Amino acid sequence: MSLSIIIPMLNEADALPDTLKALRPYSATAELILVDGGSSDDSVALAHQAGMRVLAAPAGRALQMNAGAAAARGDLLLFLHADTRLPANADRLIADALVCHHWGRFDVTICGRHPMLAVIAGMMNLRSRLTGIATGDQALFVRRRAFEAVGGFPEQPLMEDIALGKRLKHLGPPACLRQKVITSGRRWEQKGLWRTMVLMWRLRFAYWRGASPEQLARAYR
Repeated sequence: MSLSIIIPMLNEADALPDTLKALRPYSATAELILVDGGSSDDSVALAHQAGMRVLAAPAGRALQMNAGAAAARGDLLLFLHADTRLPANADRLIADALVCHHWGRFDVTICGRHPMLAVIAGMMNLRSRLTGIATGDQALFVRRRAFEAVGGFPEQPLMEDIALGKRLKHLGPPACLRQKVITSGRRWEQKGLWRTMVLMWRLRFAYWRGASPEQLARAYR
C-alpha cells in the first residue's frame, strides 16, 4: 500500500534542511507533503527548492495535518514533525506494522546536549507502551480508513495527538515500534529542561482532568 508523509510546519527554516535531506530516500516510494501554517521565514522557499509539494492551511498542527491528509493519495498516512527524522526503512516498517494494526508510532530519541533528554525519551516510550497513547514526537502513522473513521485530528490547539490516539484506541492498540525517530531537544533546552518537563506534566494532568485545549494552549504559550 502507498504511503503519504505529512509534515506540518511553521517557521521551521532552521530545522527544515536536515529534515528534507533525511526524507530524500523516501521521495521515490512515498508521497511527501509539507503543510505550511503561514511561515514568515524561509520555510516555504526551502521546501520548494528541495522539490517538495507545499500546501497552505490555517496555523495549528491539527488543522495543518488534516489538510495534508485530505490532499494525500496514500493508503497509509505518516504525520512527521518538521524537526524529526525517521529511522532507516521507515516506509517498510510502517507497511509491515499496519498489516495487523490500524495505527502505530515509533520509539523516540531526543537529540541534545543535556543527559536528561535520554531519560525523558525513555519515559515517553515506556508511558506510551503502558497507556497505548502516543505523541506527535513519536511520528504517528495510521491507515487512511482508520483516520477517516475517527474523524481525523480534533481541531484543537493542543493535545491533538493525544486526542487522536484516544479515538484510535477504540479501533485497537497501537503498533509500538522499537526503531527510533530522532527529534530535536530544542524545546527543552531553550525553555529550560526541568521547567518544560514540569509544564508538560501539569498540562497532561489538567487535560486528563478535563481542562479545555484552549485553556491549556494559553498556559503552554
